[in-house]
Amino acid sequence: MFGNKNTSNDASKSSVGPLPQGALNSLVVGTQVEGTITAESDIRIDGFLKGILVCKGKVIIGPKGSIEGEIKAQNATIEGRFKGIVQIEDLLQVKETAIVDGEINTDKLAVSPGAKFNVTSKMGAGSPKVNPMTQVKPDLIKM
Repeated sequence: MFGNKNTSNDASKSSVGPLPQGALNSLVVGTQVEGTITAESDIRIDGFLKGILVCKGKVIIGPKGSIEGEIKAQNATIEGRFKGIVQIEDLLQVKETAIVDGEINTDKLAVSPGAKFNVTSKMGAGSPKVNPMTQVKPDLIKM
């Protein structure tokens, strides 16, 4: 119509583009989610998640946050509650306010005095690489 010979519809070719530096996803206090969350950037959980969290960046479970299920991430800091399986490529920090039960697989681990930390753990170069496209089978989650 107005002199444009291109008849294709570009509306279906939308692109999100690169993520902004320091992008942070957040699940706020009072929010409850059941299922699988996949995040390309860091994520902070101050609500409740029952399921699987796969993150290419850092996972932060805030002091009022709680996760039951599985986490796969590059790094993680736990200040709240976690029950399940954690697979971290680099550093897992467990703060003094944390309550952690389950299995841990990480390259580096820092546990602050006062944390309740009842886990079996594996450490070293054998930590799995995070691939958000990998689907975790829900029947492997121990609750």
